[in-house]
Amino acid sequence: MTYHVLVPDNVHPSALEVLNAAPGIEVTAPGQMKREETLAAIPSADALIIRSATKVDAEMLAAAANLKLIARAGVGVDNVDVEAATRHGVIVMNTPEGNTIATAEHAFGLMLALARHIPNAQISMRDGKWDRKSFMGIELRGKTLGIVGFGRIGRAIAKRALAFEMTVIAHDPYIPEDIAADLGVELVSLDELYRRADFITLHSVITDETRGMVNAATLGKMKQGVRIINAARGALINESELAEAIKSGQVGGAALDVYEQEPPQADNPLVGLPGVVHTPHLAASTEDAQVAVAVEAAELIVAALTRNEYKNVVNPDALEAKRPQA
Repeated sequence: MTYHVLVPDNVHPSALEVLNAAPGIEVTAPGQMKREETLAAIPSADALIIRSATKVDAEMLAAAANLKLIARAGVGVDNVDVEAATRHGVIVMNTPEGNTIATAEHAFGLMLALARHIPNAQISMRDGKWDRKSFMGIELRGKTLGIVGFGRIGRAIAKRALAFEMTVIAHDPYIPEDIAADLGVELVSLDELYRRADFITLHSVITDETRGMVNAATLGKMKQGVRIINAARGALINESELAEAIKSGQVGGAALDVYEQEPPQADNPLVGLPGVVHTPHLAASTEDAQVAVAVEAAELIVAALTRNEYKNVVNPDALEAKRPQA
């Protein structure tokens, strides 16, 4: 039997090598496809490999008569209507491991840039100035880092922070205390983390509980002068309330790679605000990570189609529906 794998986004050639080497798989990968091109090609596809550009919504799923699998070369599946996929019996998988180090390093780099005013100092020198007084920083050593969300990325950041001689505390209701303790990290309540941390880095998924979790009320619980890093999801932060807290001095600064609306609009209260470091959603954008997630996505598809093996399934109900009942 031959399976048709459609790749409507640009992925690293290494992924195509994995697919082409697998028996019984036919690949269509012309490069970045327009939506109408994808809609025209998808009826014959058994599997999709996508990045962030292709939106797999209800309309596309309705057109995908033979679709069995979607593999997202990356962690987030915001561009996939997972509920609609489940209704259509389509299994959705992601690649959470490939981006871990890239994201952790970027978040840690944001923290260093914030602590030492590196972006503004660079701009000042580019403008021909030699201004040392305006950019007095602080050391990470001896400071307390609070990590909200202690999954793969949170744990990778903890290892790096401990190497910088920081005290690391974390909050994650789904992680056993012994996992944190083995790394030298103390699990605490969210309120205690807010109270103790000098730096807070966010690594939670978006849920009803976490959406807008950094807001006026929670900012008021934090240590005055706290610095906040977000390389996870923009919707974790109420942007206008964070901006006001920075202006008032309650928050000492923020370093942001993600925004509630991307790209942020011109009236975004944090863009251009003194004390805020910005990058345009770059955390996973390394050559190493793009190779890793693309290859992992291809391997997931090959394993599922040719060996009926599934990993990193984000909608297990669709998988359960395919398994024979005892």
